[in-house]
Amino acid sequence: MRTNHRVLAATVTTAGVLTTALLGAPPAAGAPAVPDLAPREIGTAVAENGTGNGTVGGDLLAGHGIIAPAGVKAPPKTEASSYVVADAETGQVLAAKDPHGHYLPASTLKTLTAVTLIPRLDKNRKVKPSEAACNVEGSAVGIVPEPIYKVDDLMRALLMVSGNDAAVALAEANGGLKKTLADMNKEARRLQAYDTVAKTPNGLDQPGQRSSAYDLALIARAGLAMPDFREYVSTKVAKFPAPKDYLKKDRKKRRDDAEASESPRPAYYEMANHNRLLGRYKGMLGVKNGWTSKALGSFVGAARRDGHTVIVAIMHHPGGFWEEVSKLLDWGFAARGKVTPVGQLVAPVPDAKPSSSPLAVRPGSPTPGADTAGAARARGEDPAAKSSGVTTPLLIGGGALVVLAAGAYGLRRRRRTPGDAPD
Repeated sequence: MRTNHRVLAATVTTAGVLTTALLGAPPAAGAPAVPDLAPREIGTAVAENGTGNGTVGGDLLAGHGIIAPAGVKAPPKTEASSYVVADAETGQVLAAKDPHGHYLPASTLKTLTAVTLIPRLDKNRKVKPSEAACNVEGSAVGIVPEPIYKVDDLMRALLMVSGNDAAVALAEANGGLKKTLADMNKEARRLQAYDTVAKTPNGLDQPGQRSSAYDLALIARAGLAMPDFREYVSTKVAKFPAPKDYLKKDRKKRRDDAEASESPRPAYYEMANHNRLLGRYKGMLGVKNGWTSKALGSFVGAARRDGHTVIVAIMHHPGGFWEEVSKLLDWGFAARGKVTPVGQLVAPVPDAKPSSSPLAVRPGSPTPGADTAGAARARGEDPAAKSSGVTTPLLIGGGALVVLAAGAYGLRRRRRTPGDAPD
């Protein structure tokens, strides 16, 4: 990847919003390379009347630098090349940096896998993974080619421990990799996540695969509207089925160990969520982090306080980002409801509904309200939300958490400082 040689120059727009433009200049010594940005036509919306040409979420979000509201304290600094801070209920983008920049998503792409497959797969269905799924590289939960896993188990492994093997097994359950990738890209278009192209179900780097901080926020918002998704990403510790050979080896070891207890070993082991902010940051709901050597660190997460949810998405971070994400969330909670938003998380494309009669709309005539609704979407507004005033509640139910057992079997994970093996 070429280094994008850019520096910052602050300007004030006519809308009274402080933005930061990126101008050509060499980077500081030792600065990480920033991936080249793909053409912006992917991240633009065209109104239904054919006249709109605004960036998805609003024209201000076309900026490559920091985009923040005037009159309040600036968002905290972060080493991430791109980020978005948004109000989940209203969809208002409170601040951003290169929000539509195209970057490698790493395992944050698994959020799209989950949003795509949760409605398509019965979570109680049993799955027998293939040998290929069991041998996927990188972060894995350690599945075997036996029919001992439910879709529910694999979804937890996908979102809690970033199981690349679980992602492929779920794709197989959906009819194969080719079909699943087609479904994922179709879902991205439905969500208006036009910066996103999925080439794998697990986020491992592939040529042409990409996303943006704006799209990750859109996808996370859609996921948080799903009860099962919310449960998966907010679970700290969960049980995962253990294969028979593990139980046999364990029983033999216990027989050979004179000090071992006589109680039988359970047919599962425990896995712990990779999200370090769960249980540490007040109101943290979870979602997903990722890392590869090319993508660097990425994260999309959400927290809920006093009945309000804030989403933060970051991409291409060279080091540990947890503290920076916490500060961005803090800023979002302090700013929400008090500032003029710099953009909008748009609503999904509505399902096409056939007309009640062939004469309902004459050929060549625009659909009533199409010009107004289309133009509103091009400006980054949500006409449906404006007319109804209804927002989707994002609530997480409480529940007791089991204590993490040491020595969990099969979790082929490496410690990351600041990253780790591709996940």
